Amino acid sequence: MDFAFGSRLKHAWNAFTSNKDPTRAYMDIGSGYGYRPDRPRFSMGNERSIVTSVFNRIALDVAAIDIKHVRLDKNGRFLETIDSAFNNCLSLEANLDQTGRAFIQDAVMSLLDEGCVALVPVDTDDDPEWGQPGSFDIDSLRVAKILEWYPAHVRLRIYNEQTGEKEDIVLPKRVVCIIENPLYAVINEPNSTMKRLVRKLSLLDVTDEQTASGKLDLIIQLPYVIKTEARRKQAESRRRDIEQQLAGSKYGIAYTDGTEHITQLNRSLENNLMKQIEYLTSLLFSQLGITQSILDGTADEKTMLNYYSRTIEPIVSAIVDEMKRKFLTKTARSQKQDIMYFRDPFKLVPVDSIAEIADKFTRNEIMTSNEIRQVIGMRPSSDPKADELVNSNISQPNGSSPTEQDSQVDESGGGEESEVDSIVNDLFNSLEEQINSIIDGYMSGDEEEVEDDDG
Repeated sequence: MDFAFGSRLKHAWNAFTSNKDPTRAYMDIGSGYGYRPDRPRFSMGNERSIVTSVFNRIALDVAAIDIKHVRLDKNGRFLETIDSAFNNCLSLEANLDQTGRAFIQDAVMSLLDEGCVALVPVDTDDDPEWGQPGSFDIDSLRVAKILEWYPAHVRLRIYNEQTGEKEDIVLPKRVVCIIENPLYAVINEPNSTMKRLVRKLSLLDVTDEQTASGKLDLIIQLPYVIKTEARRKQAESRRRDIEQQLAGSKYGIAYTDGTEHITQLNRSLENNLMKQIEYLTSLLFSQLGITQSILDGTADEKTMLNYYSRTIEPIVSAIVDEMKRKFLTKTARSQKQDIMYFRDPFKLVPVDSIAEIADKFTRNEIMTSNEIRQVIGMRPSSDPKADELVNSNISQPNGSSPTEQDSQVDESGGGEESEVDSIVNDLFNSLEEQINSIIDGYMSGDEEEVEDDDG
């Protein structure tokens, strides 16, 4: 709708010039932070090791898979996406601070770090604690940390967007999605491969800090025996003198007597710590189904397929199955409602293979032309034929599409045959007449032979 120039000036707003209300300076807008308070943070040393990059890679790949609230047909196949508040949380806005994709990434990172995580419906249209499980519409979701377990409840630590602080609450298990890491035995067990690798990396960090601490670790051999108290004081004075020379010198140079000997102790000692770290890293990657090529983006199609099947799919299935169990009632499931995940198979396809795949999919009537155009980022075509599953390499009768033919048959009631059908029918009729005449000729010849024999 177009506004007049005066109306546009009246309703115009600028973040700098129009935000000068003096009363805003005295408004209570809550506590402020120099960092984002709801951001997930790793614990137990995971934030200072290779674990961070592995967890982040897995979380990004899981968040790239679309999770939708859908409806199925009578055969259990995907029919349509349901436009619901819950689907809006998964696809667009999970809460005030996170998009749907950021919410899934937050959930997976917390799941891998803690081993078990909770997805809490914060805003609903009904009280979920006293109603039936799933008998409420979900308007916002948050990721919560599980602090304590009870028989039918859990104590959670969750970010409250109204106060800007994390708070502890107790909720029933039947209204909260409790997701356990499918790779718990490899990642979160106290003596798992991941924990052993974290401990070895911590030891390596301690060794590096000691090596780079700036200490010289010298032993000074004096030309006399240090047994009496006077000799000890003399040796201590000599040590302090060398320290002052090294500290006060511009280039760290000191002098000693010709009869004194200095031995340095901080020589690099050979140990197998680095070899153990390399072995544990290789073992962890093999148990998770990850390779170095996946992390640096050079993996081929087979490697990525194995990675998605062994690592990503179990995590996504755990999230989706728990959502089905807690957020969908029996009535909703009887109405063919479901929660499904979809992965774009064309994301890993190189450009030179797109043309061949598009030709095969359209020729075999698997995808329409407009669906292929969306994959490569082009706008849909307005041609009605572009939305039909038609093999364009085969000419259609009368130059029309199957849809147009069906509509013509429906309008005419099926009384008129096409020209091709009439030609085929005439051909079959002529063949039938010729066959009948041949059969009649043979039959008449046989009857004449029988009469001659009788005569």
